[in-house]
Amino acid sequence: MHAIYAKQALTPKGWASDVEIKVGPDGQITNVTENSPVRGQVRDLVLPAPVNLHSHAFQRAMAGLTETRSTDPRDTFWSWRKLMYQFLDRLTPEQVEAIANLVFMEMLEAGYAGVTEFHYLHHSVGGAVYSDLGEMSGRIISAAKRTGIGLTLLPALYTYGGCNRRPLEGGQQRFGNDLTQFSNLYDAARAQIADAPDDFEIGVAPHSLRAVSAEDFASVVESFGNGPIHMHLAEQVAEVDEVQAALGARPVEWLLDNAQVDSRWCLIHTTQMTDAETAGLAQSGAVSGLCPITESSLGDGVFNGVEYSAQSGRYGIGSDSNVHIALFDELATLEYSQRLRDRCRAALATPERSTGRALFDAVATGGAQASGRDSGRIEVGRQADLIGLSTDNEWICGRTGDACLDSLIFGGRGRECITDVWSAGRHVVKSGRHVKRDAIVEEFRKVITELGQHI
Repeated sequence: MHAIYAKQALTPKGWASDVEIKVGPDGQITNVTENSPVRGQVRDLVLPAPVNLHSHAFQRAMAGLTETRSTDPRDTFWSWRKLMYQFLDRLTPEQVEAIANLVFMEMLEAGYAGVTEFHYLHHSVGGAVYSDLGEMSGRIISAAKRTGIGLTLLPALYTYGGCNRRPLEGGQQRFGNDLTQFSNLYDAARAQIADAPDDFEIGVAPHSLRAVSAEDFASVVESFGNGPIHMHLAEQVAEVDEVQAALGARPVEWLLDNAQVDSRWCLIHTTQMTDAETAGLAQSGAVSGLCPITESSLGDGVFNGVEYSAQSGRYGIGSDSNVHIALFDELATLEYSQRLRDRCRAALATPERSTGRALFDAVATGGAQASGRDSGRIEVGRQADLIGLSTDNEWICGRTGDACLDSLIFGGRGRECITDVWSAGRHVVKSGRHVKRDAIVEEFRKVITELGQHI
């Protein structure tokens, strides 16, 4: 057992001073005491560390390589996706693991204590099946073990190239499984998770309404455990149009009408929703998985955040394409998207909570729910997923309470204030650096050299 001391900490009751947080050998919080005498190193501020609820780790190696335009006068998500598929055909399992090591390390240094990996890169080039169906799942799990991040693995079922059930082509073939093969792959991944740290979890991800038939979708929901269910939903206008033409309803509308959507569910992006769909999703108890930096990068659209929050909708954030892994910047980007659309300020604030506080509270609890991880609160019995920060600097200037959070998120230098991160009690970031940073970076740089400078 060990103790962490904080001059101020954000607890379920609100802001507290001189807090002692005791952590047991199983990584759970055993006691939280306010107004406690300091008996060791003290952090200026301790926050519950959120879970990054949506990641495709391998895409980190593409960051910066898709910012040119072809002869096509309009570059879109769909042209980006084509480049991503081309990039896929270069990756070996060893390279994927090295990339995931770096991604998970960067997430921890950014303040995330856990990640929900939406994992669809299952096979070799051309869809050739590895002798071990769980080969690629094992690489992701190995990276999580090495870096110490908490993991919820989501094996993704991806069968078709569109709603018309056209076959997969090119890079997509590395994703492909029919339901029988996917069941075997899922079992292999589940066995690997069972041999991982106790805070690792497994869920399932029917990739999207474009990539999975309605029949297989129903089977996945019913047959693959009781963990989280995630899927991409209503990200792009063209996707909405395709689903509506094939299924007779918009994606969110169809899902709410054809599935028992509840707190197990996390619907990724949902940047294309009507007012009725926004209300329906908010009332379902599901989490909307937002990836504001990636959604901005890909031109997805703007989430109905103000309306959704007004109806007590739950949401969390993820780094998705991992083009820029930055917890506080994701929150600022989400808020700024609402301000730009509505020409307002403090869009997601409430009379009781500042903008930063409202955002942080939402993503801490939303990420925990979406990942099936017992975290998101500094509370006895929860996982000790914690961020230690310095406030004695020119960016925070010793501020306290909500003003401190607002400065971390909107001052642009919040990442530089992170001193420590614990994941289920594992002290993996110290003095702002991951404890295995140098070796992980060296391995990643080698992979990038092997892959070359262009897609």
